[in-house]
Amino acid sequence: MIKTLHSHHHHLGWNAANTPALTVAPGDSVELELLDASGNRIKRDDDASVIASLAAENANPLTGPVYVDGAEPGDTLVVEIEEFSHSDWGWTAIIPGFGLLDQEFTEPLLHISEYDDKQIRFTSDITLPTRPFAGTIGVSLDTRETLSAIPSHHHGGNMDFCGFVAGTTLYFPVAVEGALFSVGDGHAAQGDGEVCGTAIETCLGIRVKLSLLKNRSLPTPAARIPGMPDTGEALVTTGIGPDLMAAARDAVKYMIDQVGHEYGMSPRAGLLPGQLHGQPAYCRSGQCTPLDRGLRVAGSLLQQGMNSTPFEKFGVFYSHANL
Repeated sequence: MIKTLHSHHHHLGWNAANTPALTVAPGDSVELELLDASGNRIKRDDDASVIASLAAENANPLTGPVYVDGAEPGDTLVVEIEEFSHSDWGWTAIIPGFGLLDQEFTEPLLHISEYDDKQIRFTSDITLPTRPFAGTIGVSLDTRETLSAIPSHHHGGNMDFCGFVAGTTLYFPVAVEGALFSVGDGHAAQGDGEVCGTAIETCLGIRVKLSLLKNRSLPTPAARIPGMPDTGEALVTTGIGPDLMAAARDAVKYMIDQVGHEYGMSPRAGLLPGQLHGQPAYCRSGQCTPLDRGLRVAGSLLQQGMNSTPFEKFGVFYSHANL
């Protein structure tokens, strides 16, 4: 059964007190309409002057939340991204005080790109492949304090990982009854991280299938992705915290745990496939603002050169749960 949720059912930030906009049963598919990162405040014919009107507290509006019947703390929400639909234009901006090189690039800039399902016309001389994904996706944390949708959190959030395209299966640790799944921040394309703070921001539609793994949890989100441009199918584990190197270590430790569970290898032996066939890489490490609360996300990616087993086969995902 496919249900629909339009973009006017959106909220700002993560809060377990948000009223569910839709209730589904495990196994249902949902089509969600997403606003862009500006809440559709930026228009196709705007110039850089519009950037001054943007407020961080309005960034990344999230369509949802979706209440999944039977979801309880200690479960895992499984999100299968079935397909994306898209518009035909998007924007990229330099926002003063935001991004990895905010000290060097202090003046606002707005660039409009047009695209179709194959390519993005960035300029008359530059085209890029269209590769849509949702930059912000996850479930609610157990808090009645609204947390910004700009950073990542331990239950998802603004991970901005360009590998989460159609065909991806995501795994989120459930912290509250119903999971309260939300998604937003549509991108037509992005590199491996938002160096300037934005991708090609755009309105998207996304169809996901939501299901549960009961009494099976994990410390941070994980995924199986269908393949980056230079890799095959891959497993992704994440580490999230204020220190990028510590987050990277956590992501690799969780990958070692997964390899150990899947192949019966010791932690020492489990480190070796990552050395030979893995790719530790950060997904979001740009300049943090006070709203970011200093959280960064690191990912460890293991290309599936060995025979793989779905997460569903395991009663325990990871042993390292403290971040």
